[in-house]
Amino acid sequence: MKSRPYNPPKRQSAADFRALAEALAALDDPRHVAAFLQDLCTPAELEAMCDRWKVVPLLRAGEPYRGIHDKTGVSVTTIGRVARTLEQGAGGYAAALAAHTPSH
Repeated sequence: MKSRPYNPPKRQSAADFRALAEALAALDDPRHVAAFLQDLCTPAELEAMCDRWKVVPLLRAGEPYRGIHDKTGVSVTTIGRVARTLEQGAGGYAAALAAHTPSH
C-alpha cells in the first residue's frame, strides 16, 4: 500500500463562511439560487440538503419520526439530527420556514 502524507482537512474560516452566505443572500431569483447550488454542490450533497429541508415542516407540524420516514424515505437518524438542530441550532431552519411560509 502506498504511503500518503496526512493532510488534515482545512477548516472553514468565519470570513469564508460569511462570503458564501452573502453570495447566497445576494441571489434573489430562486432559479439563480438553484443554479448556484448545482454548481457548488455534488448530487449527494444536494440530495442530503433536500432530505433535511423536506422533513423540517413535518417536524414543525408534530409528525412522528416514523411517519416522516414513511412519507419521505429519509432515515430516522437524519430526521433526529434535523429535529435536534431545530431545537438547538442557529435558527436557520426557523428563519427559512418563516420566510418561505406565506402569511395568512
